[in-house]
Amino acid sequence: METRQRIRTGETAGVKRTSLSSLGESRTAFFLILPSFVGFFTFFIFPAIRGLYLSFTDWDLFTEPNWIGVQNYVKIFQDPEFWNAMKVTLLYVVYNIPIQTALGLGIAVALIQLKKSSVALRSLIILPWLLPNVIVGLLWLWLLDPTLGIVNEGVRALGFDRIPFLSTSKYALGSIAGINIWRHMGYTSLILFAGLQDIPKSIYEAAEIDGAGTWKSFLHITLPLIRPVMTFVVITSVIGSFQLFDTVAVTTEGGPTHSTEVIIWYIYKHAFSRFNMGYGSAVSFVLFVVLFLFTLAYTKKSNANESDLGG
Repeated sequence: METRQRIRTGETAGVKRTSLSSLGESRTAFFLILPSFVGFFTFFIFPAIRGLYLSFTDWDLFTEPNWIGVQNYVKIFQDPEFWNAMKVTLLYVVYNIPIQTALGLGIAVALIQLKKSSVALRSLIILPWLLPNVIVGLLWLWLLDPTLGIVNEGVRALGFDRIPFLSTSKYALGSIAGINIWRHMGYTSLILFAGLQDIPKSIYEAAEIDGAGTWKSFLHITLPLIRPVMTFVVITSVIGSFQLFDTVAVTTEGGPTHSTEVIIWYIYKHAFSRFNMGYGSAVSFVLFVVLFLFTLAYTKKSNANESDLGG
């Protein structure tokens, strides 16, 4: 009986020590994440709640907000400029995402084939992404200049007329898409490169024994196995494309004739140029809903949470 009592006492003491240890770890973890939580609440949650409130008001930044209910949201869907901005943004996404993703995947596959790709090479590939958007915009504004730009000098040397890349509605949006493809394809390629490295080589070896060629292996092994990574790339790239602002601000300022007036420039114009902060906040929340629904739909359709590597 005494032996059993001692065992039970020891077990109870062990449980208490474990509970105290867990409590101490929880407190430590709480204090470690507290600064990040405060920053997240201060700079994300609170501004989002404040913005939602302002979207139901008429506010010019100088006077007290005046509650007007859903009038801003009604105005949005009746404004032809809003629909033009959404159309321009969607067109930019169509220009940007397929080419950027395809080029990024091609570079990633090339890096895998090199096998001993150096850190220097990968650093060179990602260098454009490390440059600030404003610097990239200014750089390409000079390169694409119709009179002094080196790109048009090359066009003229080939016997063609100079092309006003950023000053005509025919070429402006495509040129901006090209600039951002150049900037982001290296970053995209390195994300996909990391995903490709996780695919076991034994799978390709088994496919080769079964007679599968390079193209069939790519279609039936590579693409299915990097589906979660590809989903991440597409979703983040689409969200980033809808947030396009810096390049437009530096190069075209929404022109010519609204041909590059993307949705973020439209929000900026109303909120900070026309001092209609309530309306700008309402458009921002409409954009949030659009991106949220797209993310849900694409994630569900692509089965992003399922990987063929799981077995």
